[in-house]
Amino acid sequence: MQAIAVSDRDAGIAGLSLTDLPYPHAAENDVIVRVHAAGFTPGELDWPGTWTDRSGRDRTPSVPGHEVSGVVVELGYGTTGLTVGQRVFGLTDWTRNGSLAEHVAVEARNLAPLPADVDHTVAAALPVSGLTAWQGLFDHGRLTTGQTALIHGAAGGVGSIAVQLAREAGARVIGTGRSADRDTVLALGADAFLDLRTETLEDVGEVDVVLDVIGGDVLARSAALVRAGGTLVTIATPPDVRPRDGRAVFFVVEPDRARLAELATRLRDGRLRPVVGDVLPLAEAAAAFAPATRTPGKTIIRVAED
Repeated sequence: MQAIAVSDRDAGIAGLSLTDLPYPHAAENDVIVRVHAAGFTPGELDWPGTWTDRSGRDRTPSVPGHEVSGVVVELGYGTTGLTVGQRVFGLTDWTRNGSLAEHVAVEARNLAPLPADVDHTVAAALPVSGLTAWQGLFDHGRLTTGQTALIHGAAGGVGSIAVQLAREAGARVIGTGRSADRDTVLALGADAFLDLRTETLEDVGEVDVVLDVIGGDVLARSAALVRAGGTLVTIATPPDVRPRDGRAVFFVVEPDRARLAELATRLRDGRLRPVVGDVLPLAEAAAAFAPATRTPGKTIIRVAED
């Protein structure tokens, strides 16, 4: 099969190439998915799991990309809950070959059924962003109706989903980003928008939950905005500061079939809209890790047609 693979850690993005790799093996409780569309995170070449397995052994050449939407073509021994021919989407394991390939082996529990009327390119934009937003706001942030959420990077993959989920939950939503993102963020349902380069973050006032994807100075300054009992949640880096009378949480997104199914229902009903940017063929996936220009939305790699 064809796949985007990387073998040289020092080469970085330049080491990505389209190559032929063996068809994956379906281990116990796995399925093999014929990939129709895939999503990736540009920074994943810096992740330890890209280069070593869970035992710390070198696993190159490795295939990046951990968001997948496609069709089940094979079941591993003991696999239940999914069937051959079923449309699915979800997350691949961080320490196994990923989704920038024609086929990928995935634990069945990491996938959820995909409704027939949801396009694969839209579904592939959702697993990491959707689960991160959900877990950050509700599992870790404990956001409830009537509270206020401050969402940094509100036009990005995670932020755009978080704005919509928080709004649906009955929270007041403040989004941050660049001035060019203002209209997009407000259209997604935010009550207010703050340009971090030209406006003062502290003018936001007190909030119940901060969802941060930026880190650094923005993360540090956000701690002072969290009111008593609130939570500062970040996926950028473990925070050095914490709210005076609240919590600070750093987390890495985890697969969750039940939540994926709920997100898929929202997609189908039109209550949730991932912001999809460029849709490129597999042959152009390596170049997509370092695009020449910044375009709104998440880049998706289309591997096969429906």
